[in-house]
Amino acid sequence: MNKQLLKAYVRPLRPITTALKAAGRLRAPVQCVLFDIYGTLFISDTGDIGVAKQNSPRMEAIGKLLHKFNVRQTPEELVQGLYRAIESRHADLCRKGIDFPEVEIDRIWAQVLKRSDMDTVRQFAVEFELIVNPAYPMPHLARMLADCKARRLQLGIISNAQFYTPFLFMWFLNLEPEQIGFNKELIYYSYKYSRAKPSPALFSMAAEKLVAQGIPPTAVVYLGNDMLNDIYPAHNIGFQTALFAGDKRSLRLREKDPRCRDLTADLVITDLDQLLPSIDQASRI
Repeated sequence: MNKQLLKAYVRPLRPITTALKAAGRLRAPVQCVLFDIYGTLFISDTGDIGVAKQNSPRMEAIGKLLHKFNVRQTPEELVQGLYRAIESRHADLCRKGIDFPEVEIDRIWAQVLKRSDMDTVRQFAVEFELIVNPAYPMPHLARMLADCKARRLQLGIISNAQFYTPFLFMWFLNLEPEQIGFNKELIYYSYKYSRAKPSPALFSMAAEKLVAQGIPPTAVVYLGNDMLNDIYPAHNIGFQTALFAGDKRSLRLREKDPRCRDLTADLVITDLDQLLPSIDQASRI
């Protein structure tokens, strides 16, 4: 997507302060940091990837998008068709034994739009996502990643994501994830594996890859904004855990979920700038 078109959709966003304060500490020296994306590295206006099921105030913008792509559906029909297709695919994957299924959204859109030209389908999908789930970098994101790279920390991603998720780095930081310092062998996007968090599958794959490199789970910290999707599976695999509590829109404490009731993160941060001092402190343990 060209920058001019991006400007038509993107507006600056600011995190909304939460009631939590920075707390805790990491338990051991850190060699690798794994990140969630939506609500952690990037502000998500909806708090997560995807569109809310309730009637959206953005229906007018969706209507204009439909007109632009000559799609003969109402916004309501489109959104209903989208969710029916997603739910159908989820059911198929569940029957195959996948615990937390994930779709490939471009394939879903091809079905909903009844289009076979995947370039057009993907363009529509990107613009739809920009309408329903505006994103913007968290404060101090670029500096934090640059400092991690300067310390020669291994960097990776485990995130619920779609094909357009990596575009966020190019759009806002003008670099591909690998150019920023992420190890391409440690990037796990849910859509590529048909599994979404909190499935342990992506975390297990990352742990196995890191152990093969001589990095044990205790030398890894996972940073995410959701106690169930992020902290729970990361803790169970043996990673150190850091809860990002810097934006009220995306903070998910999941206090009523029995899996999270007695679960605590090793570290709580409210600004990305707080991560590296905590890692430096752990290196002195």
